[in-house]
Amino acid sequence: MQTRGFTSLSDSRLVSRGNKNLDILFRNSVQSIRQLSKDEAEAKGFYRFLANDRVSEGAIIANLSSNCRAASDGKYVVCIQDTTEINLGSHRNRIKKDTFIGTTNAKGDHGLGFMLHPSLVLDAHDGTPYGYADIKVWNRPLEFRSKFEREYSKLPITEKESYKWIEVSNNTKKVLSPTVEGMVIIQDREGDIYEQFAVVPDAKTDLLIRARTNRTLKDKSKLFNCLSDQQSQGDYEILVDAKGKRPKRKAKIEIRYKEVEICKTDATSKGVYSSTKLYLIEAKEVGYSGTDKICWRLLTTIVVTEPSIAKMCIEWYSWRWTVEEVFKILKKEGYNIEASELEYASSVRKQSLMIMEVVIKLFLMRLAYAQPELAIGADTCFNSEEQEFMEQQIVRLEGKTEKQKNPYKPRDLKRYVWVLARLGGWKGYESKRTPGITTLWIGLRYFRAAKEGWDTYKDVSTR
Repeated sequence: MQTRGFTSLSDSRLVSRGNKNLDILFRNSVQSIRQLSKDEAEAKGFYRFLANDRVSEGAIIANLSSNCRAASDGKYVVCIQDTTEINLGSHRNRIKKDTFIGTTNAKGDHGLGFMLHPSLVLDAHDGTPYGYADIKVWNRPLEFRSKFEREYSKLPITEKESYKWIEVSNNTKKVLSPTVEGMVIIQDREGDIYEQFAVVPDAKTDLLIRARTNRTLKDKSKLFNCLSDQQSQGDYEILVDAKGKRPKRKAKIEIRYKEVEICKTDATSKGVYSSTKLYLIEAKEVGYSGTDKICWRLLTTIVVTEPSIAKMCIEWYSWRWTVEEVFKILKKEGYNIEASELEYASSVRKQSLMIMEVVIKLFLMRLAYAQPELAIGADTCFNSEEQEFMEQQIVRLEGKTEKQKNPYKPRDLKRYVWVLARLGGWKGYESKRTPGITTLWIGLRYFRAAKEGWDTYKDVSTR
């Protein structure tokens, strides 16, 4: 696995500084530059890097895209899109009101911040994270105007905020098409836009999008009803976790699929085909009547000719939770970027992008542990001194029984993920659920504190 970081900025010193900052963010797991820096000089270096006009958002995104392209070379990939809001409203009296920040929600001046919309790339076979093909960062104006005031419905698609789905899809194609075997772009209901189905797919690119509207099809039938009289074409069972008052249950899901032809409407942009053929896949829970009954309707350009293809599409769509995990670690369940002490939104935006790259290492660690057959070296995340320290921690963390021993060999990333998981609160039993991203992130924070104490002890003991 390649080393991830900056490779191309306007100055080699900026490349060196940027990679040092990425390393600091990974190992210290906090958003506060004062807290993650070991001294005043390191803090100043971090602040200056973020404030440097030669380190633009575009340059950072280009480096992240380059990492992704190199990692995914020759692979078949899924590219998952979603949007998150970074709300800096609690700092409205301190943060500078410039062109990098604006209103974030329909409450007008109650929201202040910007938006992130990444294209997260995973291996289609085993879910290995390769990074981000593209990330769109933008903000609305500081003066809130409703959709009615902006006559939003009359705007061309290229001027609507929803164009982000098409724009990022096209940018993803530009980055990956020359090197990957093929790609499937995955989006939730917001991406159900006719223009996207009409212009994005090509020989290497498919779309897989959850249907948002009950469209009228070319044959005048309704999209959500066209499978109602069709026999199940396959089924499978999944476990649904308990949540709140909802008990854990085993859900039986029936699969149906059919080729459909959707049509453009009066609001559709000119110059696109009047109709487009797709496949509709329905994954519907049976034998259960709760309000949380599972029913996914997915539209795809993938030719679905048998239940195994439909099930694979459903599985790929279920991977959308990975991009939500990125947002959780970026925000309150992790780095808490919305609590940043930075005065300029431009710097917060750059730091957010850097944190998102760091999160890929957390994904690699979790994947390494969840799939033991994958061989990922410890050097991808930890240097030799850190590995030595973790060997000391293993002695302390291992239990008395074989089930509580670390079963992995030195220099295997899984061996040290086991340490972070234990530090993050995981009990060490392989029969239980494997540690998640949040557990590993908490473990990294404890690792940092313990490593500092170890370094101090070694320094004092050798005087």
